[in-house]
Amino acid sequence: MEFKNLYRQEQLLKKVKGYVRMEKRETFSSRLGFVLISAGCAIGLGNVWRFPYITGKYGGGAFVLLYLVFLAILGLPVMVMELSVGRASQRSIALSFQKLEPKGTKWHWYSYIGFAGNYLLMMFYTVIAGWLLQYFVRMLQGSFTGLDAQGVAEQFNTLMGRPGIMTLYMAVVVCIGMGVCLQGLRNGVERVNKIMMVCLLALMVVLAVNSVLLEGAGEGLRFYLQPNFHNLVYDTEGNWILGETVFAAMGQAFFTLSLGMGSIAIFGSYIGKEHRLTGEALRISLLDTCVAFTAGLIIFPACSAFGVSTGEGPSLVFVTLPNIFNHMPLGRLWGGAFFLFLSFAALSTVIAVFENIISFTMDRWKLSRDKAVLINFAGVLLLSMPCVLGFNAWSGVTVLGMDISGLEDFLVSQNLLPLGSLLYVLFCTTRRGWGWENFLREANEGTGMRFPRAVRFYVTYILPVIVLFIFIMGYWNQFGKK
Repeated sequence: MEFKNLYRQEQLLKKVKGYVRMEKRETFSSRLGFVLISAGCAIGLGNVWRFPYITGKYGGGAFVLLYLVFLAILGLPVMVMELSVGRASQRSIALSFQKLEPKGTKWHWYSYIGFAGNYLLMMFYTVIAGWLLQYFVRMLQGSFTGLDAQGVAEQFNTLMGRPGIMTLYMAVVVCIGMGVCLQGLRNGVERVNKIMMVCLLALMVVLAVNSVLLEGAGEGLRFYLQPNFHNLVYDTEGNWILGETVFAAMGQAFFTLSLGMGSIAIFGSYIGKEHRLTGEALRISLLDTCVAFTAGLIIFPACSAFGVSTGEGPSLVFVTLPNIFNHMPLGRLWGGAFFLFLSFAALSTVIAVFENIISFTMDRWKLSRDKAVLINFAGVLLLSMPCVLGFNAWSGVTVLGMDISGLEDFLVSQNLLPLGSLLYVLFCTTRRGWGWENFLREANEGTGMRFPRAVRFYVTYILPVIVLFIFIMGYWNQFGKK
């Protein structure tokens, strides 16, 4: 009998120890790791194919100044709030609101919406990342050598009509992302992202120097960097566009940081309380901005040197730039380096969002990391297929005038990001939420830059209105102009 009791006690002790191990929160090994992976989550394709274009369109350096103002008054406060919720709760979006919310409130209902938003983002982002990997391979193979602009465009159109190839490269992206996350936070996510971000920054500098030194690059540099306050206010035909310019700067400052779906909060849950969060958010924001700005130093001088007009979106990356590399000395080398740079930028985002998805699964359903990775690996693969097929077999499928990838992007960019950010702001400032004093105490714990108490009125009453305005204008731009 005594032996049986000892055996039972031993088994109970093993269960308790296992539970403690499961509950113990992983942490980053260094402050640098936190900054780089958080910036990697924010740095994405929008930095490359949108920021340079709108900067050149709306006044060059003058627009950058306006953008930085909105980054400080709009993006930065929301990031501090999301980081604070993550660090205070030490949980992903699955349980962060539930842990901090006042008893009887329902803020935690948003957790499933945020989780769905991360899935929606990956349903089309993994496909685009697959395009970048394929173009990296094809650039090194010389597949574009000797093609004119029309030939390069046809290559992209051909890719869109080959679901098998698109599925293969999408699957490679998912395998890489999930494989990294499987290794854990420190040994996988942090270590790999450090390497990729360092390589990304190095490639970015090399590519920018090469573009700037091209013959004929000066005109592109002047177009991009020279402040033109006239273009802030008027377009080429003399029409008043100041409102359009302000909204473009406001939208870029807001959307560039990928706020509102818990993708930043998860990394806040992995850090200690040694440093105040305003300084951390500032470092992440500045690194994201530097990448976006340097992308312009790569693109505009090169376009100017070869007399090619810049555009926005996939056509810039997959048609215009390959055509430029075709005419550039050592074009295969520079083109390969460029698409490797873009692949690193895309994969850093993929890994960061995958980590959020996996952490949600682990927190919500108490699963091991191995099981969480396996389940979500299958889920992402399956749910990314509609986007793949939307460019070929299902190209005729539209919802509200949008194709499948356009709909997924619209749901994330124009709905979940602004509404999620609004929820974080209200949660951190209202008495029915976590509350201002709790937020301020968490944000200012540690050393470094303080979040100013004096901005309480602004973040409580004005900031929510700005975010709501961005949400409404997103719908106006999508449907109101038609």
